[in-house]
Amino acid sequence: MFLSEEPTCVAPVGDRCGEGLVWHDGEQALYWTDINRFLIHRFDPRDRSVKSWFFDEPVTTIVLTGRDDTLAVALGSRTILWNPLSDERREHGFRLTGWPAVRLNDGRADPRGSLWLGSMRNNVRPDGGSMEAEGTDGILFRIDPDGHVSEWKTEIGVSNTLAWSPDHTRFYFADTLANKIWVYDYDNATGAISGERILLEGFERGLPDGSAIDSQGYLWNCRFSGKCIVRVGPDGSIDRIIEMPVTNITNCTFGGHDYNTLFVTTASSGAPAGERLSGGLFAFRTDIPGQPENRFRMFV
Repeated sequence: MFLSEEPTCVAPVGDRCGEGLVWHDGEQALYWTDINRFLIHRFDPRDRSVKSWFFDEPVTTIVLTGRDDTLAVALGSRTILWNPLSDERREHGFRLTGWPAVRLNDGRADPRGSLWLGSMRNNVRPDGGSMEAEGTDGILFRIDPDGHVSEWKTEIGVSNTLAWSPDHTRFYFADTLANKIWVYDYDNATGAISGERILLEGFERGLPDGSAIDSQGYLWNCRFSGKCIVRVGPDGSIDRIIEMPVTNITNCTFGGHDYNTLFVTTASSGAPAGERLSGGLFAFRTDIPGQPENRFRMFV
């Protein structure tokens, strides 16, 4: 798949809220979700084909596991283990207390193999329609490989951006409604986070949604309603702003055989009239490579 340094729509799928994307190195393919249409998509860059699967509730994020044939999937209410080849779906064991008033949102695995998930007040109707995102009902959870669940932050508006620095000493997390991205000290031995402090606050181009981190430790943050991605340095400085051709930029991850491709999901929900490519999957080449996604060392 030939790509330039300019963001290009590689799959015009019209997602209401594309999210939760992950590059599967073993398959050389990308998986991502449409939260409001209860879908998972798979994109193969070799022929630009897209395959989709339907689920019975919002699908919010996808995480690699210790097995190439099995993905951990966060639905609105719970986590499951899913085999894309057979479409086998197994309960994982974690269920969110309070569903459907609250739901799961962004999530990723940490360097130790635990699964981190953030929640929020539910803004998706049973038919997939959207409601206003509001409240501070969100919680940041860590699910360890043995099934132990711990809470690390409460009173969150919309949980977004979970990323770890290449040297495994820092953890990044955002609250979209607060327009804040925090950085924490991360203990690679225990998986604990501490020392919360602001990385980026009040940036005027939209609100912080999902992020990816590159091999130099810079955070590529997608700005919902901001029509851009901003590359933020470890000291909170703005390194560059990547202009996007649509308004609602939701999440990103590095992929491709050399991890020099940034894949980007977007949302058509709430987009300006006439924005034809809103909800599409975008990609472009970067001058700095990313790094492989961490894997959840599932216990079942």
